[in-house]
Amino acid sequence: KHQNIKTTFIYDTFAAMTENTTIFGIRAIIEAIDSGSTINKVYLQKGLRGNLFFELETLIKKEKITTSFVPVEKLNKLSKNKNHQGAVAQISPVEFADLENLIETSFKKTTTPLFLILDQISDVRNFGAIIRTAECTGVDGIIIQQGGSAPINAETIKTSAGAAFKLPICRVNHIKDAIYTLQASDIKIVAATEKTEDLVYSVDFKQAIAIVMGSEHRGINPSVLKIVDYKAKLPILGSIDSLNVSVACGAFLYEALRQRIS
Repeated sequence: KHQNIKTTFIYDTFAAMTENTTIFGIRAIIEAIDSGSTINKVYLQKGLRGNLFFELETLIKKEKITTSFVPVEKLNKLSKNKNHQGAVAQISPVEFADLENLIETSFKKTTTPLFLILDQISDVRNFGAIIRTAECTGVDGIIIQQGGSAPINAETIKTSAGAAFKLPICRVNHIKDAIYTLQASDIKIVAATEKTEDLVYSVDFKQAIAIVMGSEHRGINPSVLKIVDYKAKLPILGSIDSLNVSVACGAFLYEALRQRIS
């Protein structure tokens, strides 16, 4: 009973922290972007016009911030009916790490770091569950793509049980560029994909390595599959030919952990 009370308190705290990361108003969002705040996503009212709106839209495109054009009712809900001026933004409650710094720091701790690359995982609950498992299995850092990836919001943090605050997360413009950077540091890349005959158990996870997990709907981008070092899959004996991505990720990470502690 006491454990349940403690857990509920932690989740409520995370929700309260992330609730304050929603900002609204065109000028406020422009200033937030200019100040270097990490913006998860900007919601803009459909059909909105004007010089200030054009300035915001131009800045969003320049910084490659994920954007959705939505009805005014959606903005009213997000801003709790405050004067949003047709624009609401969600700021990430965590600071993203720099990839090159993460690699350098990880190699100072171990000669065989383990990284996780998420190729546009879009469901926040899957994302949160993956972060939690990654923290539990000793992953040194998670790499996500800026466009098309699930945001780190209250739901993500709640599902991760707070692991999002403990594990370095890098947000990059392109997954392929991140892979090239990792490979330049002699880190091997293994893709979790059904497009291979090799099972996960044949991969040597005792070396410096990064695991790539694909999105819920399309898997790993074909252009990413072309540049990885290994491809591996999980054995499937049932009639359903795939697993939930967070479950599959857990299976890969625990195989890596099994090899590393054996």
